[in-house]
Amino acid sequence: MKIVLASQSPRRRELLGKMGLEFTTKSPEIDEEAITGLPAVELVKALSREKCLHIAKDEETETIVIGSDTVVVLDGVILGKPTDEADAIRMITALSGRSHEVCTGVTVCRGDQVVSQAEVTQVTFRSLTEEEIRQYVATGEPMDKAGSYGIQGYGGLLVSGIQGDYSNVVGLPVCRLGRMLLDFGVDCMALAAGKESH
Repeated sequence: MKIVLASQSPRRRELLGKMGLEFTTKSPEIDEEAITGLPAVELVKALSREKCLHIAKDEETETIVIGSDTVVVLDGVILGKPTDEADAIRMITALSGRSHEVCTGVTVCRGDQVVSQAEVTQVTFRSLTEEEIRQYVATGEPMDKAGSYGIQGYGGLLVSGIQGDYSNVVGLPVCRLGRMLLDFGVDCMALAAGKESH
């Protein structure tokens, strides 16, 4: 069974690999700015679906394609990837000492079977000093991440609490995706057990 991850994100690749799946990756070239005006949960589902279908159209009908998109939401406002260091500082300053949501949309498709779902996790930052914020941005880590931080890296030093799926904050809700794949005949736990028994 061929599985394609519609993402070049190293974080998503690592998480999918930890699910015991063998897969290839392809980068979906879609215009993310074209989808606007939707609430965060609907937006990430729509974007993950677009990515998924963009890759699926060039694949065999039996190929399973997985698409994903993540945004950070503070007070109902979506925080995307920072445009520059000043933008990253602005976002981290806004998140300091507060809770926000991380929404990830996941779409799995094979032929005409297309399923899109979303996972929401609440993350709380401790109160940060201006110096700490500047030091974190200086690491360069925030620059390619939604909300300007990566929980699996130095950004973990900013997070005082999390409610929900940790892997969702990294970029791929492993638990939800595992349940979705069952509907496509892919049982990750059975595959893992099979590998261990050989």
